[in-house]
Amino acid sequence: MKGTLAQLRSYERSVQLLMVNQFTINLGFYMLMPYLAAHLSGTLGLAGWLVGLVLGIRNFSQQGMFLVGGTLADRLGYKPLIVAGCVLRTVGFATLGLVDSLAALLAASAATGLAGALFNPAVRAYLAADAGERRVEAFALFNVFYQAGILLGPLVGMVLTGVDFRITCLVSAGIFALLSVVQIRALPTRGAQDREEPAEQGRESVLAQWRGILANRPFLLFSGAMIGSYVLTFQVYLSLPLEVRRLGGDGEFGTAAVAVLFAVSGLSTILGQTRVTAWCKARYEPGQSLTRGLAVMGLAFVPLLAATAVPVPESGVGLWLLAAVPPTLAALLLAVGTMIAYPFEMDTIVRLAGDRLVATHYGLYNTICGIGITLGNLLTGAALDAAREAGMPALPWISLCALGGACAAALYGLHRTGRLATPAPQPAAV
Repeated sequence: MKGTLAQLRSYERSVQLLMVNQFTINLGFYMLMPYLAAHLSGTLGLAGWLVGLVLGIRNFSQQGMFLVGGTLADRLGYKPLIVAGCVLRTVGFATLGLVDSLAALLAASAATGLAGALFNPAVRAYLAADAGERRVEAFALFNVFYQAGILLGPLVGMVLTGVDFRITCLVSAGIFALLSVVQIRALPTRGAQDREEPAEQGRESVLAQWRGILANRPFLLFSGAMIGSYVLTFQVYLSLPLEVRRLGGDGEFGTAAVAVLFAVSGLSTILGQTRVTAWCKARYEPGQSLTRGLAVMGLAFVPLLAATAVPVPESGVGLWLLAAVPPTLAALLLAVGTMIAYPFEMDTIVRLAGDRLVATHYGLYNTICGIGITLGNLLTGAALDAAREAGMPALPWISLCALGGACAAALYGLHRTGRLATPAPQPAAV
């Protein structure tokens, strides 16, 4: 922890504030969201499809608006979008705790999703700009604070929700309100105009800028290749908990084993991210690190694949070990693969953008990966159902291993052909 704090102090004030902001954003978000479904179905008595609708609206409004949020950040500056996102999430979370009508819940859910679309691309573009040549190291440290918020948020939320879910909503809203004030007062103004981009950019229409990005073939190929990394890492929330509960049941053991999955994933990143990044940067080119990261993510499902060859004990310690150990190893390897790839992934987006319209590139990248996650989860769910019906428990793990291998091969090809290198500066579209 001392090393992390020392590294944080080595950056300028704006970068330090962005790190702390992201920790606080995730703390406020994850103290509420894991318990929202239970509040909607239990306290408010909504039908299951209505709960899915409320949660789906949040995800759709965020993923669908990332490109718009990034574009606005490049045009209006990063700080206004970061502040606007925090203010909007303040209103959204407070509303979720105070209303019970479906229309108000849908509006609040959409507001919380739109908030993420506003500040996520802006935060990353701001961090890339102010970190300068230390972008890779900065994004590694950023991921530490990011994961720390994810790890601590549900624990705080569990305590508050044990009293009343409305208290959780109001505390979370208060956190975002405080964060808004801090950023208004302390975060320096920063925007795309500070990056010494061509003067013609300000006169380009939004559609012209989007056409230019869509013509950036290396960027689109890279975005497509990286979809698999998000599908694989999302399995910590989907297939791994389902596998634990399939073997270990829904009782106390299953609950504890799922909690261990999240703890292993978060703690390993907090403790190891900066060391892994320094080790990889000293030995590999960015494309090589990305390839290795995706390969490790694909191999993360080998322990689960191997476990399918072991007879399932009827009960006892053997059953518990089979239910808990392979998924925990998978979660650890997924975390390691993400540690290897993530800082170089964020840096590669900036380089493929040619240091121009960076927030817009981040926005489109998030949208592409968000669509990929949705489709990937549908296919993963179908594979889990098919495996159960056909008596082939190895099917989903083989599929996920193959996905990791295919994405690693795609990244290797992009690296070898030079498509991940910094492109030549492109003239502004007229």
